[in-house]
Amino acid sequence: MGEPVVAFTLFTEYDIMLFRSGKHYKLYEKLGSRTVQVDGVDGVYFAVWAPNANYVSVIGDFNGWNSSSHPLKVRWDESGIWEGFIPVLENGTTYKYHIGTPIGEVLEKSDPFAIRTEVPPRTASIVDTTWYTWEDKDWMGKRKSRNALDSPISVYEMHLGSWMRDPNEADRFLNYREIATSLVPYIQEMGFTHVEFMPVMEHPYYPSWGYQITGYFACTSRYGSPQDFMHLIEALHHADIGVILDWVPSHFPGDAHGLYKFDGTHLFEHADPKKGYHPDWKSYIFNYGRNEIKSFLISNALFWLDLYHVDGLRVDAVASMLYLDYSRNYGEWETNEFGGNENLEAVAFLKEFNEAVYTHFPDVQTIAEESTSWAGVSRPTFHGGLGFGMKWMMGWMHDTLSYFKEDPINRKYAHDQMTFGTVYGFHENFMLPFSHDEVVYGKQSMLYKMPGDDWQRVANLRTLYLYMFTFLGTKLLFMGGEFGQTAEWNVDQSLDWHLLEYAPHQGVKKLVASLNALYKSEPALYEKAFSPEGFEWVEMGDRDQGVFVYLRKGHDRENDLLVVLNLTPVVRSQFRIGVPQEGIWQPIFNSDETDYYGSGISAAESKSDKIHWMHRDHSIAIDLPPLAGVVYKQKQTKTKKAKRIN
Repeated sequence: MGEPVVAFTLFTEYDIMLFRSGKHYKLYEKLGSRTVQVDGVDGVYFAVWAPNANYVSVIGDFNGWNSSSHPLKVRWDESGIWEGFIPVLENGTTYKYHIGTPIGEVLEKSDPFAIRTEVPPRTASIVDTTWYTWEDKDWMGKRKSRNALDSPISVYEMHLGSWMRDPNEADRFLNYREIATSLVPYIQEMGFTHVEFMPVMEHPYYPSWGYQITGYFACTSRYGSPQDFMHLIEALHHADIGVILDWVPSHFPGDAHGLYKFDGTHLFEHADPKKGYHPDWKSYIFNYGRNEIKSFLISNALFWLDLYHVDGLRVDAVASMLYLDYSRNYGEWETNEFGGNENLEAVAFLKEFNEAVYTHFPDVQTIAEESTSWAGVSRPTFHGGLGFGMKWMMGWMHDTLSYFKEDPINRKYAHDQMTFGTVYGFHENFMLPFSHDEVVYGKQSMLYKMPGDDWQRVANLRTLYLYMFTFLGTKLLFMGGEFGQTAEWNVDQSLDWHLLEYAPHQGVKKLVASLNALYKSEPALYEKAFSPEGFEWVEMGDRDQGVFVYLRKGHDRENDLLVVLNLTPVVRSQFRIGVPQEGIWQPIFNSDETDYYGSGISAAESKSDKIHWMHRDHSIAIDLPPLAGVVYKQKQTKTKKAKRIN
């Protein structure tokens, strides 16, 4: 049965004080399993929080899963931590915690702090290390500027297991290192600044897409080891590509080996089902009012930023955390102490989470998926906000897709859906998302949301993307959308890469790569992305002709861009548009180019006339391609460039 358990601890009294007060943000250095040396003997130290258990032991292959041979000792300080050192054990040891409860239940639980697990459907934890020789110092030194809110941020959202499979074995996942080999040059070619991985934390049910997590500190073993995942991140960093992880502090599943009723009681989840059970996802909600849970969750966030060099966290389902009545009917929830529907404990937790992240890692970003009108999501906590760096602009996404789904002949009735975004668009630091949620469950792929014949579908999609890249905020596009995937996303198979054999899909792919290049090269598109000073409507009321015109502005007037959208399939010849100043305006981007599978109707440069139009003293007459967008920039003379005062 191996060596007996030896008394040993990594905890100081200060650690315990921090843990119990909810302020220990590096629990991953203490709880869990790790190889150590005690009195000259190598072995593994185990520590687990189970305050209501009356017996805890370590079971595994090393002791024949015998629950009595390696019991842990509970600490004397009422912290509820059980710990001990088992000699001889080493990395690679498979184990679980055997937990006896006060009412006689016997539980076998995975380690909440395990950094590696067996490949699902097996559920045991594995002793392992996060040791890695990082060689991304160059990236880490400059990522502050790459993550800055006045820099271009274009995110490629992806699911690791379904982005690409082995071409010779369609059911085989690529491992992290194989993904790196294909992904890095692809992202470089496409020009995205960041990738966002849907949850990589260990999850037993693959069709949950990773959002039902049991191993918060373990990257899923489906694709390899912790070091393999670190290699993928480092490879992206070497290519100047940032890495964002989806993070899910909102709920967790009720699998027997996971966090649910961990020590026989509602330890991680809120005991009251009105606060602790999620009716939509049939899962369990963390008890944000418990200090130890705050330490657990914030430690988890910092773990990925610290040990995996992750550059940002996109926080899932924030709205479900903020409201006590989220997806609940009358009688299924109770008000807070002030009679409102706000979950005050979750609000306080989110503020503390953001403060901790930005205190320890000021050069990263946190991004909220928050679908309501909650005020100040991306405003600092010292101004009363939640403290996120950015927020997904869900309303814009729904309104925009609703407009584009309309046949052009009917779009005049939905015209305001294209303009409403600027009414509230500067209340938050918005990211514009076309995410995974929009291409599943009968919602159709991005391409097949578009109306018309095959050519019109592609033309609409190209214009939609030009609109996104030239509108306010930062950008996010889910995998497959960049080349016009025709089928809805299927988590059980690879994207349809064979579509790139066909010209329409090649055209969409080239367009997205060109838009990323435009976005990164034109300061007007990112310098004031979250400020009303960076955006100005020139024409927002032409509902009959389906034309929209707006300016994007940066620090220097010479960088101003004029964006013209024609969202009908009609060529509009010599269409007059007001311009902010006289001069020659030249097209620098046209989504109707033949390279993009467009009709090839050219947009020529135009010298302004002193004709008052669209409330401006000067105007130009241009040809507008059908279902297309054109970006104009004023041709510069040798005069001294004008710095904008505002």
